[in-house]
Amino acid sequence: MARLTTDGLCKIKEDNQDHIQFQGGTHLLICGGTGCHATGSLAVKDALIEALADNGLTETIRVVETGCNGFCAMGPIMVVQPEGVFYQKLGAEDMAEVVASHLVNGKPVERLLYKDPMTKKKIAKQDEIPFFAHQMPRALRNKGVIDPESINEYIARDGYFGAAKALTEMTPEQIIGEMKASGLRGRGGAGFPAGLKWDFARQTPGEVKYVLCNADEGDPGAFMDRSILEADPHAVIEGMIIAARAINAHLGYIYARTEYPLAIRRLEIAIAQAKECGLLGEDILGSGFSFDVAIYQGAGAFVCGEETALMRSIEGRRGMPRPRPPFPAHKGLWEKPTILNNVETLANVAQIILNGGAWYASVGTESSKGTKVFALSGDVNNIGLVEVPMGTMLRTLIYDIGGGVPNKKRFKAVQLGGPSGGCIPEQLLDTPVDYEAIAKVGAIMGSGGVIVMDENTCMVDMARFFMDFIQDESCGKCTPCREGTRRLLQILEKICEGRGVPEDIDTLEELSAVIKETALCGLGQTAPNPVLSTLRYFRDEYLAHIHEKRCPAKRCVALLKFEVDPDRCTGCGQCFRACPAEAIEWEKKQPARIVKDKCIQCMTCFEKCKFDAIF
Repeated sequence: MARLTTDGLCKIKEDNQDHIQFQGGTHLLICGGTGCHATGSLAVKDALIEALADNGLTETIRVVETGCNGFCAMGPIMVVQPEGVFYQKLGAEDMAEVVASHLVNGKPVERLLYKDPMTKKKIAKQDEIPFFAHQMPRALRNKGVIDPESINEYIARDGYFGAAKALTEMTPEQIIGEMKASGLRGRGGAGFPAGLKWDFARQTPGEVKYVLCNADEGDPGAFMDRSILEADPHAVIEGMIIAARAINAHLGYIYARTEYPLAIRRLEIAIAQAKECGLLGEDILGSGFSFDVAIYQGAGAFVCGEETALMRSIEGRRGMPRPRPPFPAHKGLWEKPTILNNVETLANVAQIILNGGAWYASVGTESSKGTKVFALSGDVNNIGLVEVPMGTMLRTLIYDIGGGVPNKKRFKAVQLGGPSGGCIPEQLLDTPVDYEAIAKVGAIMGSGGVIVMDENTCMVDMARFFMDFIQDESCGKCTPCREGTRRLLQILEKICEGRGVPEDIDTLEELSAVIKETALCGLGQTAPNPVLSTLRYFRDEYLAHIHEKRCPAKRCVALLKFEVDPDRCTGCGQCFRACPAEAIEWEKKQPARIVKDKCIQCMTCFEKCKFDAIF
């Protein structure tokens, strides 16, 4: 392909309008993200192509493997356009029926349509499903719509027009001015204004500067950055080009953890396509500006999500944070001025430049502009990727979009901000998604992981789980994080095992305060958040573990003794058949009995019993 000019971009956009507006025939959009690949979408695609060929429809119907659709719980997913019919949980064996019934005879296959968990109604159209209807896709505007391996389809959706504007019509000062006007804050967790960070780097003297993209997403339950890279890699590259122009950098790195093979592969394809078109490399779009991008694969160390540790890793050194100041905008990668933004932040940049900072700032709250992407997971019906305006209530996120808690169980808490975030209880569900509002209730925005917990979650054990993760991922450089998190974990383990004493609560609070004040980097400074937030809102559970040697949620195995209530037991034998230790005695239609000497307290019988007969 020849090197593109701005006129060339316009020509590609015009030539590909049919594809992105679903004209000229039916388009079948099959989700091709990691989640859907794991549940068999590639086999579904192969079976679909075979069924189309059998019915002579190959020439009139277009099959597109998109990136992540977002509704991960329902994969494999296919959307029939231009009708907008949404099919879920597909199997290869379903494709012949879908083709024959829907594509040949015009009758959608009802059993494969979405069923709302709240109303129990079948919904055919994607835009009428509550999970999608309440969202506002901006960073995710191309998810499930385009082929992520086609630069032409990205250009047809205004791709690289923001970069063209920045390179040919704007000065670096004007670019930064629009970024400041947008109010975009870093979506990686810290929430620092992106435009201000860029301005610091622009004003720092230096012939060599760098632009870095942080794709080292390591929070449990977080998959926002991975999904964006899989669905829309060119958006991130375009954002980096604009950032480079703003600070006069000529080389950038995308730091992606090696556990993201599909995201890395699609990034490699996108970079190669951009270079072939002259959108990366020398004299981009004839502007005289040059910029190139390379991928650096990290080994999966959580601490390398911290900006200075990430830079040390790229330099070939051990990924460990360093004290700040100096900040990376002054001395970053190889001691040169550097800006680092995460994937979601960069995915917003081109739209801000193309549409203006005021356009972006028209959504959100006074202090938190725009939209935010969340990975919704845990005890919630609609697990998936969600983008909502800043200021949206947590209740809307969990119930209107997430579909509420499954199995008619009661909502208990939501962990916001990853392992360094905090647990927010039910009485605070009307808290808006806003950097300051979330911080007031003891959590952090973080990168956007949202883990919903139901009534069967033990909050002491949950704090132990997150502290175990943090302690394991601590780089060990500073004593407060290395030793402090270890001691917090030991105390939590002791409480969960029934060996806690009243003084442990005071120790947890005092030690947490010291770690927050003295740890070197953000990992250590926020490490005590799960402990402090659960103590703040669920202190009664700590007291029950310590004083009564009882776990109210029945999750801490060391505090449990399993018995069968003969009045509730129906004699179904499910517990007997499931017990791995043969610790249950049972005869047909007779109440079961647990042999305590054989019981290994694995919880299997408790989870299998549908009649609450095991307590």
